[in-house]
Amino acid sequence: MKTISLELEDMIFEDTVKITASLQVDRNRYMNDAVRLYNSYQKRQLLKRKLQRDSLLGQAESMAILEEFEKLTDDHLAI
Repeated sequence: MKTISLELEDMIFEDTVKITASLQVDRNRYMNDAVRLYNSYQKRQLLKRKLQRDSLLGQAESMAILEEFEKLTDDHLAI
């Protein structure tokens, strides 16, 4: 495990103290769970952006292929 120094806004710290006391959970465990959850959320957001980007690239490529097929069809009909 790594040790870090963390500066929290007063309100966030106060909320954390109240919640951990109510849940009877160590602050350290609570913070680890919070960071794990936030990391998971951020990974999903990054994946979402990558999939959107890849989808747009795939869409452009599909349109280019469709245009090629249309040219082949037009050339075949012209014969």
